Amino acid sequence: MISFDTDIKYLKGVGEKRAELFRKLGIDTIGALLRFYPRGYEDWGNIVTAYDAPMEQIVCIKARIVSDINEKKVRQNMTVYRFSAADKSGEFSVVLFNNKYLANRLHKGSEYLFYGKLGGGVWSREMSSPEISEVSTAGIRPIYKAVHGLPSKTTERIMKNALAANIPEDPIPSKIREKYRLCELRFAIENIHFPRDKEALIRARKRLVFEELFILQTGLALLKTSKNKKTDYVIKNNCFDEFKGFLPYSLTSAQIKAVEDCLSDMMSGRLMNRLVEGDVGSGKTAVAAALCYITARNGYQAALMAPTEILAVQHYKNLSALLEQKGISCVLLTGSMSKKARLEALFSIVSGEASVIIGTHAIISESVEFKNLGLVVTDEQHRFGVAQRERLAEKSSSPHILVMSATPIPQTLSHVIYGDLDISIIDEYPKGRQKIESFCINGSIRKRAYNYIKKHLDEGRQGYIVCPLVEENEETKLISAEEYYKKITAPNGFFKDYKVGLLHGRMKAKEKDAVMKSFADGEIKLLVCTTVVEVGIDVPNAAIMVIENAERFGLSQLHQLRGRIGRGKHQSSCIFITDSTEPHTLKRLDVIKNNSDGFKIANEDLKLRGPGDFLGNRQHGLPRFNIADIFSDFETLKTAGVAAKELIEEDRSLALPENALLKEEISRLYKRLF
Repeated sequence: MISFDTDIKYLKGVGEKRAELFRKLGIDTIGALLRFYPRGYEDWGNIVTAYDAPMEQIVCIKARIVSDINEKKVRQNMTVYRFSAADKSGEFSVVLFNNKYLANRLHKGSEYLFYGKLGGGVWSREMSSPEISEVSTAGIRPIYKAVHGLPSKTTERIMKNALAANIPEDPIPSKIREKYRLCELRFAIENIHFPRDKEALIRARKRLVFEELFILQTGLALLKTSKNKKTDYVIKNNCFDEFKGFLPYSLTSAQIKAVEDCLSDMMSGRLMNRLVEGDVGSGKTAVAAALCYITARNGYQAALMAPTEILAVQHYKNLSALLEQKGISCVLLTGSMSKKARLEALFSIVSGEASVIIGTHAIISESVEFKNLGLVVTDEQHRFGVAQRERLAEKSSSPHILVMSATPIPQTLSHVIYGDLDISIIDEYPKGRQKIESFCINGSIRKRAYNYIKKHLDEGRQGYIVCPLVEENEETKLISAEEYYKKITAPNGFFKDYKVGLLHGRMKAKEKDAVMKSFADGEIKLLVCTTVVEVGIDVPNAAIMVIENAERFGLSQLHQLRGRIGRGKHQSSCIFITDSTEPHTLKRLDVIKNNSDGFKIANEDLKLRGPGDFLGNRQHGLPRFNIADIFSDFETLKTAGVAAKELIEEDRSLALPENALLKEEISRLYKRLF
């Protein structure tokens, strides 16, 4: 008997070649195929007659072929097949183009379903290139995402074979199914692919959406419960006032509240698992610095992990300058360090000589051992998955965990992404933070934007030009950062008389560091770059930014990029360039142009683009659901969250027999996500 875990190649109608095509869609087992839900449906069940059907709308007609099928070659590479069909309302003509395969399958006198648009006039009707199928296929039919060589109709046929699989027992406990009026798994799987009727389709989707959101949130609740344990790293000496006393600036009330939230956790004797979420420039690093200082003063080590080497070095410079004057030893650990420097850093960490360790992913490598790691901080949390912060936490028995994100996440998504964390929000800017002027223009007046950049450079300021691509791409027709750099620095280029730098993610770490140092030191006046500057660059003298092809970015990403300027005392400006005339795109760019609040922008971005595209790339850790849509299914998200919480309160480790299948499904999901 074939089962959910059977390799797809063994399913009837698949084989090795088609299995490779299915793998392109992320499908390698029969279970994965059955969870490959339709992206839409065609209603072949709502049958109308030819002369009652609306014109130029897709309809389904059941009719009998009443004439021979005439074949005529009208020109090279074009063969036309014509015949007549009739239902009780009368005859209509059918025309097929270059479809010999279908024409040969049709027989005069047989009845078929014709699915397509009707043309013609009052006295005659015609269907051009309709889909034609056996009468037995009447009903709601699925439409699947296709790849070349694997059309939707082929997947539909193979899916029927897959439904003979031994579908496992239902992972949702019967008590929850009954309480929330959910159908069983077998019914849901069958009716999401081949709905008995519209009501059955609604019931199937309701069940499968609930299942995805329930399993995810139960897993997060389980994770949170497992972390709600005692720790040896209890903060007894609250020296926050001491830290504020030597800080060269005043903290905002929001920053103070975030630190106090963390200290409340860390002094309770229980493990802290907290997210500090704040807009660009809201001062999260100062919160991390305070907690690192307090942790070190209590005799423990603190580790801060950043997603890029540029950001790690920046944190190291800032923290060491602040903390080492108070006797707190800081050390940097990155992948590009020399062997000698790395060994020295490793020794200072394992010996306990270093109290604060700042680095990239190099911190979680096996060779790194801590003496008494009491606090783990991950910066730009949307760049890390749960597994990466878990690996750092595993460097100690039970360290406190603080994650920071400058990407404002609407509450809608916070439930899913950070369901295992308590959340503190910094919604206030430090004094002196400049408001950035924002403009949206089309490429026809790019020269004016260039002159505006020149004005800033001539006044001693610096600037950025951001491009969406590193290299040229024939499909997109967009100019790349490399080509852009060559164009504006050529002998006849607009910025030929200025020191211009190029920075993108494919450069070697040493090359990137050299460019960034030159920009930070003021040698490079204008930096052509990709989104590598989204995090990790703090140059107060940078006061102008131009973002090319702005429509290619998510609004939250544009807000992150814009946050690289306006960090000094100078008035800053950001110019978004787009040649798009699409109203939806222009509406999105109006949101970023007219708003500086990252949380408002994030909410609008979510409404306009939906969660699938909200954060722009896969690294943010947002689950890729098979059927649920976090935005449109938000009510189900909340309901599933309540159900998950109730279940975990009854069975904190899912040890009861009736929850065993759910626990297995959670384990499978989390391996896939993280």
